Amino acid sequence: FNSGLLADPYAPQPTFNYLPALPELIEKARTLDTVCRKYNVPLKAAAIQFPLGHPAVVSVLSGARSVAELEENLAMFRVEIPAELWQDLIAQGLLPEGIPLP
Repeated sequence: FNSGLLADPYAPQPTFNYLPALPELIEKARTLDTVCRKYNVPLKAAAIQFPLGHPAVVSVLSGARSVAELEENLAMFRVEIPAELWQDLIAQGLLPEGIPLP
């Protein structure tokens, strides 16, 4: 979740790479969330499943700090994400053309 930004872009002080997130990154994360909501998909689910689209990725470590976080992360792996969501993200310039998708 990149140290918090993709877990909750509406947090009072979202972080990115363990530092306060820049306003443009917060705006992009919130736009990603808006697109995900359009498809009834939590941003966390899209973030945790996205790396699995690349053929070199065989696993994702989620860094849970508690059993509750682990259970939530496992639930996010199980969320069905329609292909249209990824295509919408590309169409809006939030993901680059030709990127491997889950």
